[in-house]
Amino acid sequence: MSEPARHSGLGAHRQPGRAERPTGGRHPVRRAGLRLAAACAAALTFFTAAPAGALPAGGNPRPAADSTASAEYPVVLSIESLAPQVAVPNGTVTITGHVTNAGKSALKGAHAAVRKPYSGKPLDRRSDLANVAGRTTPIGTDGVELDSPQYALPELNPGQTLPYTLSVAVNDLGLSSSGVYELAVDAWGSTADNSHDRALGIARSFLPYNPGGAEAQPTKVATLWPLVHAPVLAAQTVADTGDQSTSVLRDDSLAAEFAPGGRLYELVDTGSKLPGLTWVIDPDLVDAAFAMAKPYRVQNPGTESAGKPARDDNTVPGTGTAAATAWLDKLRAAVAKPDSQVVALPYADPDLASIAHNGADLPGMSTALNKAATAGRLTVEGRLSVDTRSDVAWPYQGYVDQRITGLAQQAGSGLVLANGASMPEPDSLNYTPSAVRPIGNGQSAVVADETVSGLFQQDLSSAKDQTDATQRFLAETFAITHEQPQNQRGLLVMPSRELSVNTAKVLANALQAAAGKWIAPTKLDGVAQSSPDPKANTGVPAAADYPTQARASELSAADLSGTDRIQYDLDTLMRVLTLPQRVRGPFNAAMARSLSTEWRTRAPAGGAYRQGVKMYLQELTKAVQVPPKRVVTLAGDTGQLQVSVRNDLTQTVTNLKLVLTSTQPNRLRVSKEEELVLPASQSATLRFQAEAHNNGPVNMTAQLWTTGPNPRAYGEAQTFRVEVTSVTNGVLYVFAGAGLLLLLAALRFMRQRKRRDGRPHEDGDQPVGDAPQADGGAVAEPEADGADGTPGDSGSDGSGPADDSAGDGPAQTPRGSSPDGRDRAASDEKVGP
Repeated sequence: MSEPARHSGLGAHRQPGRAERPTGGRHPVRRAGLRLAAACAAALTFFTAAPAGALPAGGNPRPAADSTASAEYPVVLSIESLAPQVAVPNGTVTITGHVTNAGKSALKGAHAAVRKPYSGKPLDRRSDLANVAGRTTPIGTDGVELDSPQYALPELNPGQTLPYTLSVAVNDLGLSSSGVYELAVDAWGSTADNSHDRALGIARSFLPYNPGGAEAQPTKVATLWPLVHAPVLAAQTVADTGDQSTSVLRDDSLAAEFAPGGRLYELVDTGSKLPGLTWVIDPDLVDAAFAMAKPYRVQNPGTESAGKPARDDNTVPGTGTAAATAWLDKLRAAVAKPDSQVVALPYADPDLASIAHNGADLPGMSTALNKAATAGRLTVEGRLSVDTRSDVAWPYQGYVDQRITGLAQQAGSGLVLANGASMPEPDSLNYTPSAVRPIGNGQSAVVADETVSGLFQQDLSSAKDQTDATQRFLAETFAITHEQPQNQRGLLVMPSRELSVNTAKVLANALQAAAGKWIAPTKLDGVAQSSPDPKANTGVPAAADYPTQARASELSAADLSGTDRIQYDLDTLMRVLTLPQRVRGPFNAAMARSLSTEWRTRAPAGGAYRQGVKMYLQELTKAVQVPPKRVVTLAGDTGQLQVSVRNDLTQTVTNLKLVLTSTQPNRLRVSKEEELVLPASQSATLRFQAEAHNNGPVNMTAQLWTTGPNPRAYGEAQTFRVEVTSVTNGVLYVFAGAGLLLLLAALRFMRQRKRRDGRPHEDGDQPVGDAPQADGGAVAEPEADGADGTPGDSGSDGSGPADDSAGDGPAQTPRGSSPDGRDRAASDEKVGP
């Protein structure tokens, strides 16, 4: 065979033409009585016509048409079931579907019939399958009509549809040997506006014929079975007694998904019945289920992005505890099967492609990916009690390029799951090679077959789509196995990440129909550890070749840099907490969730989640702050400035210092920074020695800093104004005037002594003109209030505070007895954790 193994689904074919009439047999168009007799003899089931849009007897909506109607071919047919799906000698194949008049005039004398495959030879090559699947109108190579069975169509008016059933003997199809054959049903007749007898429309499917005989090595098929969901766990928790806390979810959507009939429940239930399955699990989903298995709370709608601490008044109790508990038990039993494998994705399934293209230069991204990989393995193994493989990277839709594989390798992924569209086979290769291949630097890729995997990338909700996917899967895998019957190869089936219930059941049905015949279900390792084909393509495309459509949905550079900034701010907060474990775990997990691949199809929800994490971290950081000031008065050339620091967290903070900075140090200079340890839910006042050289206002900045190596600014700086009054230059004038008066008094005293010839004054040594000093010493001035009305922010009277705790170090006043009036009046609400 000379056949390239790359298949896109649409191939070249003949120009559409009128279907050939059979030769050597009866004319397919006969009198209505003969047609009806033949139909009855062939066990044709008759249904009455129904108006367009009406539901058939089964209650399901009419599925999409197999082809597009036109003026020449006004009838649209569909094939919605084949039973059995694989033909055997001497058997019967029953076909059901719908016939629809999509034209503008009524059908006249029309019938539906099965076509005998063209030349009776199988479609040996995959390109033959692609050519058949790509046809839209009847052509001669679709075969010739069988005389029986035929279904006489009533006069269908435009828009009318009706179901049909045709049962045909396998021996009548003329199948010559084992292989895959086209199975077509057409409509033949005339219309009210064109009496010419002609083909009016056609529907096609594939029918494998497996009579036995020549043995072939079955193809090893590894199927990914993804269990993922958009992140729902919030960074907030509600504190309980002791060290326990209650988890908080953004919404309660998982409660329905875990319950019978829900997507995740049905995926586990369906997958548990399949051998050799590879479960691909997002650890964050397992964590969410584990959290829901205990009492939990759910944020009120509209509060997800506000970032406010979770409390009873902005959350409601969750409803999915029983469902989550049962689902976890069901999942543990399913993944424990000895012929199954579990792949643990990095925690929350970070978007490798987005990071590689838009955030690879951000310092926190590689750290976040490494943490996510470690946390992913530990979470799945711990929660499910199963061994996992955690060195597997699965980029969005399997599209890879050199940046993506490089980033995956940096994160410790030695195996990459790739889409065949990214690594197509060379045209010179006339068979489908094994899926595994080396891609350099000790890294390997398992490349999913593009055509086979593409069948399960959408929700197969209609019966027609389900039958099309099943029969095409059987046809493709049969052809792959028999391309080189003695060369066993490995195939990877990669369905959509968000595998739907309908699609999962179709995939399971297709696997079961072919298993033990021409495929052998196996784990991912069964394919990944096989010998690679030296002729297979091992070249990873450049970043410029990444699909434009996939790039359009990536997380932006702004999204990623914002998340990276969250990591920096989180590290800063960790430096000052005495119980950092209360915050580190929830926020590290929230960081990974902010990067989730699931936000690709939920961009608004992803933005709201990242905003909520950012705002909540800001709330925690602002809980330790310098309360706002406006104006502080400093009376004198020296004194002390008093600044408060408040801690509204529920744990002690340490490794902090407060630094006051003057914008004009030549006019007002303050002492060095002061370190502090501040207990939970308390305030402290720090006193800084100040020295002023000029009167007037001076702007001052109060900034908290972390201590230790590489100190960082903590929180926002507070600016205020210091009003300096009665500084040294005015005082000097007073002293200078007093000195002059004393000098003049002394001169007068000397002159008087000379006049008295040295005789003493009768009043003794009292200075002339000086009255006796009153008892009691200096008069004390009241402590001036600051301009904002807070006693204690007024600076100093020049001699320091009256209490004995002043000194040169910080005086920390507990909350409620602070000299800062605002501290006493502050809200009693505390910020967790």
